Amino acid sequence: MLENPQMLLLILPILLFSIVIHEMAHGYAALFQGDPTAKNMGRLTLNPLVHLDPIWSVAVPTLTMVLGGFFFGMAKPVLYNPNNLRNKKWGEAIVAIAGPASNVLIALIFAVILQVMFMLQVTDQLLLQGMFLVVVMNLFLAIFNMIPVPPLDGSKILFAFLKPSQRHIRLWLEQYSLYLFIALLFVLLNTSFISEFVFTLSQLLIG
Repeated sequence: MLENPQMLLLILPILLFSIVIHEMAHGYAALFQGDPTAKNMGRLTLNPLVHLDPIWSVAVPTLTMVLGGFFFGMAKPVLYNPNNLRNKKWGEAIVAIAGPASNVLIALIFAVILQVMFMLQVTDQLLLQGMFLVVVMNLFLAIFNMIPVPPLDGSKILFAFLKPSQRHIRLWLEQYSLYLFIALLFVLLNTSFISEFVFTLSQLLIG
């Protein structure tokens, strides 16, 4: 995929667009539950400069693409105050799942667009590849972020299901989150299971 330099020019903007939408979804989910923190910080905007982190939004995606053949990146996390959320039990989980859900929605929309393009017999390969990449990368972001390792969204969803007597599980995951996250990236760099699963799922979506 990276043998074509045009693909790299496609991948980075698509990734940036996808993670910006992801973070905005978190902010809006918090706002709808009564917390205006993200809104007050100016994070409910499509302006990528507000969301980007030079390391996680540019350097890390480039490194993972070159070394591992998969696309991973993060924007600056959208902050929210859990004390302001109306739903005290599930509020954090709702905010967390909004990000991956937005990526799934993007993937579905662009899968439909691709199907229409195929019906119209569009032959522009670069355009078709770009659309397919939107589907692949958003599915990857959704699935990756659902892994229950802090600071990924899946951890907040997991925590919502824990009983008070299981609080030690959250404390342990948060205490060793950095090591667990590095180990997760190492696994992704050395295996292709998730990438192959996402690619297969993407092909099924577009028919």
